[in-house]
Amino acid sequence: MSVRLPAQAQSTLDSLYQQFDQCRDIADPIQRVHKFRNAKDREVVGFCAAALAFGRVTSILKSIDVLLAVMGDSPAQFVRQFDVSEHRRTIGSITHRWIHGRDLLALLSILQRMLLTSGSIETFFNEGYDASMPDIGDALESFSSRALSVDLDSVYGGDRRRNVSYFFSRPSKGSACKRLNLYLRWMVRRDQRDLGVWATVRPDQLVIPLDTHIIRVGQCLGLTSYRSPGWAMAREITNGLRRFDPIDPVKYDFSLYQVSMMNQCGFTTSRRDDLCPLRGWCRPGSRRRRSFVRPSGHH
Repeated sequence: MSVRLPAQAQSTLDSLYQQFDQCRDIADPIQRVHKFRNAKDREVVGFCAAALAFGRVTSILKSIDVLLAVMGDSPAQFVRQFDVSEHRRTIGSITHRWIHGRDLLALLSILQRMLLTSGSIETFFNEGYDASMPDIGDALESFSSRALSVDLDSVYGGDRRRNVSYFFSRPSKGSACKRLNLYLRWMVRRDQRDLGVWATVRPDQLVIPLDTHIIRVGQCLGLTSYRSPGWAMAREITNGLRRFDPIDPVKYDFSLYQVSMMNQCGFTTSRRDDLCPLRGWCRPGSRRRRSFVRPSGHH
């Protein structure tokens, strides 16, 4: 979609990115990943942390800490040597919202298969990756489909209620794949916040992790005309951000998220955006009243 941008839009976004990229005191799941120095450990811890990144931040961090306490100082080695029966009591007792311990056992079983058959999560992902594609949608589809083909009967038995699928969402199902896109942001991008552990996927192929805060700001800024969250909305907001940085559009994710989190955005309040650094571009009042119509022919 085409939106008329104010002259200061580029400098405002870049300034926000620089401001929040330097912030180390903001509670964020990636802090738990930074504690590990080994790239193989960061890859494993990053996936577990991103998988649990839903709900309140304090609850997310608590659940991550409980899991990491079991995994020890070398999470990658722990996953390689993981045995479901041995850890059914320790990990099986962990819960995070609607995720139960057996779902985490299943997640670790899938990660173990990736490490043992492909050597790393990155290599497993790259088996479905095409560098010529404009974004990582098809690669995510392949990644999740292959991950969920792992036999998990040793974890679930005959129970078909398998919440592990929540960790491996798919664009073809309309999912925004928020947690997977968050993980890829951490692994692919490199700055003060993101780790840049992976070497193959390019930052310009990433898609923004879509949550309520990014939806709010994206709608305020006119970066999307979709009403319902999903892969199409995530891709459209990302395409909008490519106008500011075609090489690294997702770099703005954390700063825009924080603008909404800090209640500087007036999207859901009656006041105008007196505190919002995006004022003059953002139109919260009109966005509240507008009925978003899905554009025809949009994929």
